[in-house]
Amino acid sequence: MAFKYTYDELLKRAVSKLPKDVLEKKRFEVPKVTGMVEGNKTIVTNFIQIADFISRPTEHLLKFFANELGTSNMIENKRVVFIGKFSSSLLNTKLNKYIEEFVICPECKKPDTKLIKEDRVTFLKCSACGARRAVRSIK
Repeated sequence: MAFKYTYDELLKRAVSKLPKDVLEKKRFEVPKVTGMVEGNKTIVTNFIQIADFISRPTEHLLKFFANELGTSNMIENKRVVFIGKFSSSLLNTKLNKYIEEFVICPECKKPDTKLIKEDRVTFLKCSACGARRAVRSIK
C-alpha cells in the first residue's frame, strides 16, 4: 500500500521531528573585553572568563593576542597584563577576529566547535553539523 504525500507535507513532518535546539536562533554573545591602562600596561580583568565562555584554552587565546598585538603578556591574579597601551575597541576587534577564525563554524555559523590537533595540523570540528577544516597554527 503506497501513501502519497506532497513535498510540503513531508517537509513539515521532517521539521516537526527535528530537535528543538536545531531550530533556535539564539545569539552567541561573547562578553566584551574589560580592562584598563596602567602606565605602559593594559590589564584585562575578564580574559579568563572570555576563554571559558568560548570554550578555548586560555593559553591559545593568549598566544593569538600576543601575535596580533606584537607584545608579551602575563597572567597576574586571574587578570591578563599586556605590555603596551591598547584600547578596549582594539582588543574587542582582535577578539572578534579570533572568534571568526577559531570558534565559529564556517558552514553552519554556530559556535559549537572544538579545536582538534592531529599530527601537526589543528582542525576546527563542528559538533552541530560535523564540518571540519584546518586552521592556522599560532606560534
